[in-house]
Order: sequence, then C-alpha cells, then structure tokens
Amino acid sequence: MKPVIALVGRPNVGKSTLFNRLTKSRDAIVADFSGLTRDRHYGDGRLGSREFIVIDTGGFEPDKPSGVVAEMAKQTKQAVAEADAVIFVTDVRAGVSGQDEDIARYLRQASKRVFLAVNKAEGMSDSPLLAEFHELGMGEPHPISAAHGQGIRSLTEGVLDALDVPEDDEPADACDDGEGKPIRLAVAGRPNVGKSTLINTWLGEERMIAFDEAGTTRDAIHVHFERAGQKFELIDTAGLRRKGKVFEAIEKFSVVKTLQAIAGANVVVLLVDAAQGVSEQDAHIAGYVLDAGRAVVIALNKWDATDAYQRQMLQRSIETRLAFLKFAHQLPISALKRQGLGPLWKAIADAHASATKKMPTPVLTRLLQEAVEHQAPRRAGAFRPKLRYAHQGGMNPPVVVVHGNSLDHVTDSYKRYLEGRIRDHFKLTGTPMRIEMKTGRNPFDDKPR
Repeated sequence: MKPVIALVGRPNVGKSTLFNRLTKSRDAIVADFSGLTRDRHYGDGRLGSREFIVIDTGGFEPDKPSGVVAEMAKQTKQAVAEADAVIFVTDVRAGVSGQDEDIARYLRQASKRVFLAVNKAEGMSDSPLLAEFHELGMGEPHPISAAHGQGIRSLTEGVLDALDVPEDDEPADACDDGEGKPIRLAVAGRPNVGKSTLINTWLGEERMIAFDEAGTTRDAIHVHFERAGQKFELIDTAGLRRKGKVFEAIEKFSVVKTLQAIAGANVVVLLVDAAQGVSEQDAHIAGYVLDAGRAVVIALNKWDATDAYQRQMLQRSIETRLAFLKFAHQLPISALKRQGLGPLWKAIADAHASATKKMPTPVLTRLLQEAVEHQAPRRAGAFRPKLRYAHQGGMNPPVVVVHGNSLDHVTDSYKRYLEGRIRDHFKLTGTPMRIEMKTGRNPFDDKPR
C-alpha cells in the first residue's frame, strides 16, 4: 500500500509548489497569494521505484473558530489524520512565526511522524537562519527550495526511509493493461450552485469545503470514488463567472483549471440552480462543454426549494438557453437532501456508454444508405452529393465519417438529419455527436485538357 504524506503549514509558504514538485505535475494552482489552496488535493508521487500519495492542504490556522478559514483547518486536520507522515513546511525568509508554533503544537498532539521542511532556502543550506527552527521541536530542519528543486530528493528519501518503503517495490499498477480506467466525472456550474455539496453527498463526508460564499472552490479537485464496482474520478471545479465579473488574477487561474477539467473529463454534470433558472453563465458553460465534445447531464439542483411557478420558468429558460443540449438528460435533484441521486447516476452511466459506443462500419453504411433512400441530399447547382459509405472516426464524442463525392455541398440541416437517424438506431443519449464529410478526389482533375 502506498504511504500517504500530507503537506501542512501556514498560508503562502510554498506547499502547492512542493506538491507540484513531488508529483511532477502542475495540478495545484501556484501564485504569490495567501490562502489560495482551500480543499485537500491528492496526487501521486514517485522516487525511483517507490511510490507514495501526497496531500496538498490549505493554509493551516488551527484555532480559527468560524468562517472559510475554519473550514480549511478542518480539511487540513482530516489530511493529517489520513497521513502516515507529515511534512511541516515553513519559510526561512519569514522566520518562525506564532502560527508556526501553533501548528507545531497541534502536530505534536496528533502523534504523527513529522518532518520539518524550511522552504525558500536556495543557497542557504548553511545559513544561521536555520537555527531558530529548532525551537519548534520538530527535529532537524531540512532546507529546501520547492521552486528550484533543491533539497527535495533528500527530504523525500528521508520520509520514505522512515516509513520503511522498500526500493524494490513493484508499482501496484505495473501490470495494468489500461482496462478498468476510472470514468472522469466533472461537476461544473456557476458559483455557489452546490457543486462541492453534491460531491460531499456522493462521498458521504465533508471532502470539499461547502460554504455559503461564492468562489469557495478555487482549484479543480480530483477525488477517486467507486460505486457499484465502477471506478470514478470526481472533479470538483471552480464556479465560472462571466469575463466581466472576473477581477482577481487568482480567479482567472481558477477559470483555466475549470476549463481544463471539463476538456479532460469523460462526463460533465452541469449543475443548474433550479430556484434561479438558467442564466447566461450556465449557457456559456454549456457551450464550452459542447465545444469540448463532452458527454453531459443537466442536474437541476435545489429542486426542493422551488414552487410550481419557478419550475415552469425554469423549463422555459432551459428551452430557450440550452436548446443546443436537447440530447442531454435533465434531472431534478437536491444535493443537500440526497434526493434524485439514483436517477442521476443512471443518466451519467447512459451518457458515458453513449459517448464510448462502438458503431460497426457495415451498420453505419446501411443506415446511411437507408437515410439517402428516404431523403436524398439537396442538389447544389450541377452537383448532387453522393454519400457512399460511413465509418466511426472516434469516440467521446462519437464521430462518424461519411465518404462520397461532392460532399462539400451537404447542408448542415442534412447532417442533423443523418445524426438523428444514427442517434435513434444506437440509442445515443447525453453525448454530442459529430458528422464529418470526406470527398473523394476526382482522378480526372490532374489530366491535361
């Protein structure tokens, strides 16, 4: 079993930079901004043949009684409880602060194996400034520079040696042939619509900070989850606002992370506030999901807080602003009260199955010929497009490539007609679909006249 290492420290000491260094990724947002990380963020690290799990946490203030900072502290305490070892990250340039002493006191009470990392110490391995960190009572300080990669290997080796992780361990998934990969499921929507609450409800724990304040989630947080034998990778995203409303540079980073999470997902749950209806922001997010070709399910959250009039207005707003997502299931749910989650899971499974459906070439060609017999494409001047055969050109989203002559003149309405017949035959729901036309080259074009 992989050991778990939690990174703990006060705000802005470089925990996320160290997380990215240990996981050899750029998964955690990094900026010169205090309090950027809020939720627990998990990642896989490796040193030689030894593998481990790293948990990035928000700035830790153990004694805050309320507010978002208190919720962040709860997340950090949970990470410490889960960890086999803790790397306590401090800042050599700022010195030992009162917050550092509070955190050290908490870690001593938690009875965890703790390693003291003194960050931002590039070129300062013999500096007398390191001496004052002995007063924290956390053992020998390890001078590191997360930004420049100095001292990281020796620190990691020290942690893994202390946890007795053998160097000749085979990776757990060394023989994995790629089968049974988790379904990447992203939850997207505008701020404060209940994305973190929904994921917490699925997990049965307060894994994400769910707080009545827009913009609580800033990063795209990945959580592994298994349901009915199927593995999922749940992705909680930051709420997207209109460009004119995005002021903080940090929020712009969050938008990028959210768009990356949507593009990398297999299925997206578009969460809409049923009490407020479909806004321009919802339509903008839905448009991006469609452009990315992701399978999508529309979940109408806070359904229990709506009356008949609000539900009628909601349906109208869906018909006008989300008309381009007619293929998606629309399901009323209440994340807080755990209502409607069973049908939501079924819709997610159907959308993923449709997005990854295999469509045999003979069946597609027969469907194409039947469609042409029923309604031939419109003539364009002296040319009538001739559709000869079709095959599948990709999945997630499904792509059907049609071959023939003069296909440049096939209209968008005829492509929609073909798409409808293919959808009906293969029962595709919850996924966009693309029809591509490929015209054969005329062999007489190159001959002299």
